[in-house]
Amino acid sequence: MWHTTKRTTEKRAKFLDKTFVSAIKNPIFSGVVLLVIWFVMGQLQIEQQVLDLIKSTFDALVVLNITWFFARFTSTLIEEDTPENRSKTNRRRFRIDAILFPVIKRAILIVIWLIGIIMALHNMGISVVTLLSTLGIGGIAFALAAQDTIKNIFGGITILTDKPFRIGDTIKIDSVEGSVVDIGLRSTRILNYDKRIVTIPNYKLMDSFVLNISSENGRRIVMELNLMHNTSAEKMEEAISILRDIPNRIPEVSEKDLVASFTDYTDSSLQITFIYFIKRKADVYETRTKVNLEILRAFQQIGVSFTPSACRFPL
Repeated sequence: MWHTTKRTTEKRAKFLDKTFVSAIKNPIFSGVVLLVIWFVMGQLQIEQQVLDLIKSTFDALVVLNITWFFARFTSTLIEEDTPENRSKTNRRRFRIDAILFPVIKRAILIVIWLIGIIMALHNMGISVVTLLSTLGIGGIAFALAAQDTIKNIFGGITILTDKPFRIGDTIKIDSVEGSVVDIGLRSTRILNYDKRIVTIPNYKLMDSFVLNISSENGRRIVMELNLMHNTSAEKMEEAISILRDIPNRIPEVSEKDLVASFTDYTDSSLQITFIYFIKRKADVYETRTKVNLEILRAFQQIGVSFTPSACRFPL
């Protein structure tokens, strides 16, 4: 274990050294050029006003050069942890990280450059407060014009970070139900049961109730079986016993939370409520067919008859 930790530490140290050298190489070259220019300018006979301007410009360039170094160093460090360099055992997570990663990287670099540019302008004697006020007015106008796009981007980031669903999950939003095939920064694409792609803006997903069907432990099925009024108590007990034995007859049906009860007398029938859960990986429609056929066969064998409105699925 000690040797493994030591190798990992040495490997990390070598990477940091390599990253530092790679990041500092071009900024150092630019810094040397700036020093040469400053030295040459110092040898010339220049008016004080012009010299002050050159000095402030030089200071700004030095700040920008340092900012360049930090931006390159940070970018190299971030790229070391890109999704491409990680294990791809979880394809869904890899796909989501690959979308979110460039956004995070770009945001960090923008912050670094903004700080560097503001410091450079300050060294040149430009009022940063006035500039920010002007940019603030322009930013408000831009935000108003692009508010839908901004809402979509923030919605996409929220989906990718909170993960209410993943690529491949089956979800339902309003009247749309299907499998998620893509999660982008602007929109999410769903393949519905008609094999058509439905594109939904991300901000609408954030403002709506999203049902993640794939996250359920099992699909809940509720049936109301209506039997004839002439069904005897003994036959009713047999019918309920058959329903409670369905998990033993059909493996795709879960034994947990199963309900089979004589629940009501109606004007036209005796009503049994039957609630069962289809196991998560089972085919829902195929399992429902098996259950319905099994009920039909078993009830016919014991001589139990349904009313004309024999069966309803309230949920």
